[in-house]
This record gives sequence, C-alpha cells and structure tokens, in this order.
Amino acid sequence: MKDDQRESVTDPLQMEKQEWKKRQMQHRLKQILTISSPIFIVLLWEFLSRTGLIDARFFPPPTEIVGTFWAMGMSGELFHHVGISLFRIFAGFLLGVIPAIVIGLLMGLYGPIRHFLSPLIMALMPIPTLALLPIIIILFGVGEVSKVVTIAGSVFFPVVINTVAGVVNIDRIYLDVAKNYGADSKQFFFKIALPGSLPVMLEGIQMGQAIALLTIVAAEMMGANSGIGYLIWTSYKAFLLKEMFVGLVLISFFGYLFSIILRGLQAKLLPWR
Repeated sequence: MKDDQRESVTDPLQMEKQEWKKRQMQHRLKQILTISSPIFIVLLWEFLSRTGLIDARFFPPPTEIVGTFWAMGMSGELFHHVGISLFRIFAGFLLGVIPAIVIGLLMGLYGPIRHFLSPLIMALMPIPTLALLPIIIILFGVGEVSKVVTIAGSVFFPVVINTVAGVVNIDRIYLDVAKNYGADSKQFFFKIALPGSLPVMLEGIQMGQAIALLTIVAAEMMGANSGIGYLIWTSYKAFLLKEMFVGLVLISFFGYLFSIILRGLQAKLLPWR
C-alpha cells in the first residue's frame, strides 16, 4: 500500500497534473485580483459619496454616473462624441505609426540615414505636440485634419525611436548570415529588420496608443466642437460633473481596451515571449 502511494507521488504524470492545477489556481487568483481592485474602488466611491464623507456635488455616486451614461447613450449624444473621437484616434494613430515604422527600419538598417535623421528627431521630440497645435492649425485649418495630424505627431516619435532601437539591437549573427546568403535590401527589410525589431517596436506602439488618447483629449478641449475631450471640457465649464465623469470613464475604458488588443497582438506575433 505504501509502495503504491509512493509511486503515485513520484509518478511524472501525477506531478505534472498537480503542477498544472497549481498554475491554474495562480492564474485564477491573478484574474480575481485584477478584477477586484477597480470593483473595490467603485464600491468605496459609492459608499463615501452616499454617506456624505466626500462631496457628492464634485464626486457623484458611480450609480448616478451610470444613469447619466445610459441617458446620454439613449439620446445618441454619447455615440456621436465617441464615434468622432475614435475616428480621429485611429486615423492619427495610423498616420503616425506607419511612417514611423518605415523610417525607423531604414534608420536602423542604414547608418547614413540614421546619422542624417537622428538630429532632427532628437530636436523635435522634446517639443510637446500640443505646443505645435497653433502652427498645425495655421497649416491645416481647424477641421479634422489638424486633429489627426496632432495625434500622428505625438505617436510618431516613440514608435520611430523604439523601432530604430529594435533594429540596432538585432543580434549581429543574423545580419551576417543574411549577407552570406546574398540577401537583398528587400529581404533584409522584411525578413531581418521587421521581425527582429518587433518586440521593441510593439512596446513603442503600446506607448503611442496611450499618448494618442492623451493628445486627443487635449486637442478636443482646445479646438473642437465634438468628441470626448470636448464633452469633458464643456461639461466641466457648465458644472455638469456627471457628464464630465462619463467622458473620463470612456477615455479610461478605451485606454484599457486598446492596451489589451495590442497585448493580444503582441502575443500572436511573438508567441515565444
């Protein structure tokens, strides 16, 4: 009997099952902790606001904010602002990311291009894109183009810098092997530089999407008559704080959603990480 118990304990299959169950338990615990923190904050906020421990005029209860969210959604006002902001974010994001990836790959592969463009990028990067908004408005007007260009400019720099870093840090042995096998420029670009720089490049894209959300809110506050940023700013000026919190929650939600999507894309493109 004791021998059977000893064999079951030392059986590799049983040990693997126990290890798998342990990993599953740890994964579920992490999921519970991830979900519990925002729920705890919302419940605490509701309690403090309902009991008067915090001023409900400035921090209305989350249940009332949900009611305002529902009313604005039913009226169509909310979807109007969300649709316009999402269009600006996606258009500006693509307009900034695509050139940044191409230029970053070229700078990483070719030293002369890197030395020529690096001073320009290093000089322009510290300037906040919103500080250039007056110039952008002069060049592109006050319409949608200026807002898209503003977002593109803010997204461009983190993506291009991370892409260059990703290419430069590719193991030299891959470049030598490609040269020895007579790889041409196109093959270097798509078979070596692009996949080799993906891990660092995706981190830059992840950073870029967060910056895009920050930029769109500020841009819509300064020069727009629609969008989530416009909703937040006009609600604040009119002291409609429930509507203002609806806008803030939406920005937070989209930031979290975009982060999850990009992390999922990263897991698909880089399954070994």
